[in-house]
Amino acid sequence: MTTPDTFARLDVVVQDVTGRDGFQNVAPWIPTEVKLELLRGIAGARVPWLEVTSFVHPKWVPQLRDAEDVCAGLAADLGVAPGAPRPVLSALVPNARGVARAAGRGIDAVSLTISASEAHARANLNRGRAELLDAAGDAIAAAREAGLQMRGGVATAFGCPIQGDVPLADLAWVVGRYAELGLRVIRLGDTTGMAHPRQVREAVTALRAEHPFVTFVLHLHDTRGMGIANAVAGVEAGLRHLDAALGGLGGCPFAPGASGNVDLIDLVHAAEEIGWRTGIDLDALIALGRRLPDLTGLQADSRVLVAGKRNDLAGRDALREDGSVAAQLRG
Repeated sequence: MTTPDTFARLDVVVQDVTGRDGFQNVAPWIPTEVKLELLRGIAGARVPWLEVTSFVHPKWVPQLRDAEDVCAGLAADLGVAPGAPRPVLSALVPNARGVARAAGRGIDAVSLTISASEAHARANLNRGRAELLDAAGDAIAAAREAGLQMRGGVATAFGCPIQGDVPLADLAWVVGRYAELGLRVIRLGDTTGMAHPRQVREAVTALRAEHPFVTFVLHLHDTRGMGIANAVAGVEAGLRHLDAALGGLGGCPFAPGASGNVDLIDLVHAAEEIGWRTGIDLDALIALGRRLPDLTGLQADSRVLVAGKRNDLAGRDALREDGSVAAQLRG
């Protein structure tokens, strides 16, 4: 399995959320075998962490009603080459009942999500943040008993579609409560893509200074085209873990205006071009991304799939014998 030592050899740990966030807002049913084919392809491309599903009630997220079947399929065949590290597998859970469903299914870690926005929390769950955090203790205890790592997620960490700006103090309060509950991995979610690079840099810097023993993860949506810039800002502020989804799939059924995640291919391409080691086979991801529309009927929102990698010289085979682009254009 991928271990902390594996992560230590990477400059950036890219975490795929296609199986959960990528699919959860899709209405037409995606067959379980298609989900498994995509997840196996992502694992085979050496992505070190996969969030593969969510153990929520099917009434709320019908697309993920096959959570147990997905886990069973991955347990039978994860798609990783012999001798290659097995990625960490995680799932989203809403409460202790979700933890119980995830236990014993090959999942290594589970995540809770609570909003930094009081308005968003009350609009979706009719409960305030303090009440939700008090209730989180049962799920955290259940995860520990089951031998699962529990991660804390903060939705609307950088802005809320209901109240607008979310003060850094509100985000820091939720993070602080998670830390008091003993959580050491906390995901900061830009649920509807409202973040900008300066905001991300300031928030990550402040939170890391306050909680030096917490590993922070950036979960970014590309609603306004700032996802990659926000990822770079977070890494430059000292954060190393970034979420993404194949083809930029994604969206939250409980957050009006939420569009897709940062594209996995674009993020890996950007990281490698900057010089950050990801350990991921980018060419394998590109080949898988090209198959996404045929497999799911969903279009990939990926700049690299359209334009190619930065050093792909698309016009080289079209040059005339004299090698002159100008001559070709004149001709």
